[in-house]
Amino acid sequence: MHRVRGGGVPPERMPTEAHDVAMRVLHSYKTYLPECFGGIPEAIRLLVCGMTSRVESEVLVARRRGLGRRYKYEGAPVEAVASLGELLSMPIAPSFPFVLARRARQFDVVALHLPFPLSDIASLLGLGDETAVVVHWHSEIVKQRALLPFVAPLIRRTLAGARRVIVSDMALVESSPFLKPHAAKCVAIPFGVEIAYWQHLDSPQQAQADDIRARNPRLVVASGRLVTYKGFDVLVEAFAAVDATLVIVGEGPLRAELAAAAQRFGVADRVRFVGAVSRDDLKTYLHAAKVFVLPSVSAAETFGIAQLEAMAVGRPIVNTALPTAVPRVARHDSEALTVAPGDPAGLARALTRILDDSDLADRLAAGARARIAEEYDQSAFVARVERLYEEAAAEAARGRHRAIHRA
Repeated sequence: MHRVRGGGVPPERMPTEAHDVAMRVLHSYKTYLPECFGGIPEAIRLLVCGMTSRVESEVLVARRRGLGRRYKYEGAPVEAVASLGELLSMPIAPSFPFVLARRARQFDVVALHLPFPLSDIASLLGLGDETAVVVHWHSEIVKQRALLPFVAPLIRRTLAGARRVIVSDMALVESSPFLKPHAAKCVAIPFGVEIAYWQHLDSPQQAQADDIRARNPRLVVASGRLVTYKGFDVLVEAFAAVDATLVIVGEGPLRAELAAAAQRFGVADRVRFVGAVSRDDLKTYLHAAKVFVLPSVSAAETFGIAQLEAMAVGRPIVNTALPTAVPRVARHDSEALTVAPGDPAGLARALTRILDDSDLADRLAAGARARIAEEYDQSAFVARVERLYEEAAAEAARGRHRAIHRA
């Protein structure tokens, strides 16, 4: 399926016997690793690194601030265009739509990870008739709803032009005014994680986890960007009624505000903000923990990859009853205790139940390990997405052939 355009492809892109590239895929999103950690960049990383050798993947993003640069992350080419900074969690990167529109024509599939209005503008400019557009719909626009009157027409145009729309759970389609008209081309593919990686600790990591656990025998861990929808303010308030230590892994604009809240609620000595850490260090914290908590408060949290990582380690979960996949992934009284979003007292009660009841903790942990193995292995996630990309690219190729024959 590797295409020859304009008389040929550059020599460095030609398939060889050693690396027979059949399909080229460009992933587009607002930020990427290592500049920004989070569920969507991690999902892109899994796809880029996990697909077969027949797929050649690249990533196009914007800097959070700074001059454009090209680099490789885990061997995959990344282009990060220049940005003046961020406004409403979006990079101010005027060149991004033009770069995406130009580069899209070099690929068989362009995977647009939405929401990201600059990708929608690029779609308006045109991504090339020969390119199959696949949308990964990660969430609705929730916090920046004031922008909807301006970006809604662009989003609808992008969805209309997409050959497939991937969601993590059909609940997103059922609740989305954008997706409902395109339900026929929506496909639910749950995320997955590298189970073996999360379960295994080498000797130094095991020693570190043992040391953290010895110093914090009732350790609760949470991870994610320090932004409003993650509900960390509710979690900090809840800890006034929880006899435990809390480690929050992640960075974001609310760090100072959350630290001030910890002081206000008298828990600053038991709540630690460790910032953005490596995957290895996050894994060590998860192995040291008694409980993992996902306290998100809005439908912007559509799935919660972070709870998959904790489930792979075998940790009981406390999550919230959002109208998304979150409580479907870790289910109440099977792998998790699920509480109402925005309820600090409910969070405190659920955390305390697990911390105080070892039988309950063990049962939820066993359920988490079984469910992750059955439903959320990375290889199944990547294989299903790769097949969908191949189908979309094949449809685009058939469309080109029909157009040529009509001409």
